[in-house]
Amino acid sequence: MADQTYSATDFLPAVSLSQARALKIPLFIEAIVAGFPSPAQDYVEQALDLNKLCIKHPAATFFVRVKGESMLDAGIYPDDILVVDRALQARHGDVVIACLHGELTVKRLHTRPSLRLLACNPAYPPIDIPEAAELDIFGVVTYAIHNLSQTPAPR
Repeated sequence: MADQTYSATDFLPAVSLSQARALKIPLFIEAIVAGFPSPAQDYVEQALDLNKLCIKHPAATFFVRVKGESMLDAGIYPDDILVVDRALQARHGDVVIACLHGELTVKRLHTRPSLRLLACNPAYPPIDIPEAAELDIFGVVTYAIHNLSQTPAPR
């Protein structure tokens, strides 16, 4: 199976928070129950700005569209948009955008017991990183945005 790789045209720049018009979307006080339904509440707690929620470091944040299925078990699906923060230090277990052998990929970073990039799909083998290899981490994936409706998301 082909793994997901990216080219420079796959990256979508994050709009700076100062340039973006705040889109205030209602955030309900009551959490939604995923099990049995609960009585509806008529109260809205506050407005929610997705830029403020998803982008902590605007100057260091970019978006990338996902290709491939190697991260399905992490909840990352083809055509999802990933929010990637370059200001964060990648740690063991983070999902990262990494460059290895000149190709970009999204994988879970493991630093122990040895350095490797792990797919979150058993159909894809782990990528062991030899000591001599140059591995560049482009950023830490902080959010995955995917469409749940039957209508395809605009591209």
